[in-house]
Order: sequence, then structure tokens, then C-alpha cells
Amino acid sequence: MALDVSDVEKIAFLARLGIDAEDVPEYSRNLSDILAFVEQLNAVDTTGVEPLAHPLEATQRLRADEVRETDERENFQGIAPQTGSGLYLVPQVIE
Repeated sequence: MALDVSDVEKIAFLARLGIDAEDVPEYSRNLSDILAFVEQLNAVDTTGVEPLAHPLEATQRLRADEVRETDERENFQGIAPQTGSGLYLVPQVIE
């Protein structure tokens, strides 16, 4: 699928992109090459191929799920200007 100059200008208008007139033919050629490559990829038979999250089927190393910090809520709320029911109270900013 080849894009002509008017297609590129329409796409640029819809995307609200400002493109110089002398650059439009190059954009047309580059976008046409990209679309041709996508068509080439679509022609490949992928039946029986499962999608992968990573091409090397690598697994992510996970750390142990353990508590590393102590609960200091009482200390932090003790120095807060206002608290209520375990929450920080702030002045109303929207009417």
C-alpha cells in the first residue's frame, strides 16, 4: 500500500502535525515502506506459534515477599497538624 502526498498531508492534518512541504515526499516514502513491511509480516504463517512476552522466555527474578519496614503510622500521625480515624485531615480546596 503506497501513500501519496495527499494521504500524508491528510494524516498530518488529522494528527495536528506541522510538516514542511519539502519533507512530505520523504514522509510518504518512509510511511509506504513501513506499510509494505507490515504487509510482509502479515504474510508470514504463524499458525501454531504461541505469543511470548519475551523472545528468550526469560523468567523474572522475584524477591521474597517479606516486610522490610516497620509500621510508623503513629509516629508520623503524631506530628501531623490534624488526623482523624487514622487519616490525615487537610483543608478543603474545592468548593
